[in-house]
Amino acid sequence: MRHRVAGRKLDRRSEHRLSLFKNQVAVLLEREKMVTTVAKAKEVKGLAERVITLGKAGDLASRRRALEFVTQDKIVKKVFDDLARRYANRPGGYVRLVRIGTRRGDAAEMAQLELVE
Repeated sequence: MRHRVAGRKLDRRSEHRLSLFKNQVAVLLEREKMVTTVAKAKEVKGLAERVITLGKAGDLASRRRALEFVTQDKIVKKVFDDLARRYANRPGGYVRLVRIGTRRGDAAEMAQLELVE
């Protein structure tokens, strides 16, 4: 039984999984759109929304917590300046997950993550 077990392992070690999530969140916040598998997208969506919420708080502690997860200064600057202003009146749901079919090579279910306008 897997009651109250959160998250997906994605067949990776914990360090590799954390690195994957950090990279994908950074790509999503930088480009505002990305394509990945549905399982990865479901995990990345919550993490990206958490970083955007930190950006909305706007204080120094939130900026440092965001820099722990997204280590690129220009992306954190974009979150705190542009995205925080864009989502100031929105209480959540900053990322949209759209299923786009299966991948040709291995028939993996694919999804597109995009920031809501």
